[in-house]
Amino acid sequence: MAVPPSASVPCSPFYLRRQAPCPQCSWGMEEKAAASAGCWEPAGPPRAAVPFFDIAVDQDDILPGALRLIRELRPHWKPEQVRTKRFKDGITNKLVACYVEEDMRDCVLVRVYGERTELLVDRENEVRNFQLLRAHGCAPKLYCTFQNGLCYEYMQGVALGPEHIREPQLFSLSADVPKVEVLEQELAWLKEHLSQLESPVVFCHNDLLCKNIIYDSTKGHVRFIDYEYAGYNYQAFDIGNHFNEFAGVNEVDYCRYPARETQLQWLRYYLEAQKGTAATPREVERLYAQVNKFALASHFFWALWALIQNQYSTISFDFLRYAVIRFNQYFKVKPQVLALEMPK
Repeated sequence: MAVPPSASVPCSPFYLRRQAPCPQCSWGMEEKAAASAGCWEPAGPPRAAVPFFDIAVDQDDILPGALRLIRELRPHWKPEQVRTKRFKDGITNKLVACYVEEDMRDCVLVRVYGERTELLVDRENEVRNFQLLRAHGCAPKLYCTFQNGLCYEYMQGVALGPEHIREPQLFSLSADVPKVEVLEQELAWLKEHLSQLESPVVFCHNDLLCKNIIYDSTKGHVRFIDYEYAGYNYQAFDIGNHFNEFAGVNEVDYCRYPARETQLQWLRYYLEAQKGTAATPREVERLYAQVNKFALASHFFWALWALIQNQYSTISFDFLRYAVIRFNQYFKVKPQVLALEMPK
């Protein structure tokens, strides 16, 4: 989300293809992760302690607090030369960039957590994920944490939009909120139905919307940002959630949801990147069914998330409307998803 939206995206290889120099980390690639005592972490360099500053940044007036943090992180910067840029794509947190040079090669992003988002996000786990991914070359530098946020490195590149992720060359409100009783029934159904699909548990991003995908044309690769929801989850959820995000956030249009043929092509690239060998038609069809079924869980999760945000968030966004949109889409596509059969 920390990328100028006006920048254009040139043609590039499929974003599912292996991206050097990050051979150890692929989102959604299966890990021997789940164990009764906890989750296994891939081996990697030891993670250094992250500095903590006892500073609280005012959500309604970010700049003074952000500049206090910059004095700690970049003491050689002259205060009068520090430039700032607010990013307004995010609907969980608030984000500002601080830099002195026009090219933003040395740029500190100050992210202030949204009001009461600790109800939704395990912030300690987010920092652990950030450090783990950085150790494997898959994340920017984490400079510090503070009372209600963190500071990290700006990643050069272009944040993708819905019009970009539909391009093959980039692959490498009509109802009220359902009643609680209905939601409880649907949650029970999801648990029972999805648990039978045998989707592997892997390390997932869990929030792979367009603006969390950064394309760097100078290096010819993509990187993912914002790991606050990252963690172990079903492989098919992460992919289904990503497909749902093709519809966008501010102007949601599910006509953009990828068609079957587009999905099959995407999934074939994914499986071949994962396996290192050609994927069979059965493997692709199986993943297709799993993904579209788990896409229902994605709608359900983010609709509930939006209801909580509507109660507490100070960000200017119509969360209630967004919740209704996601619930509507859930109930609209559920009959189609039920008709999908898993390949024998």
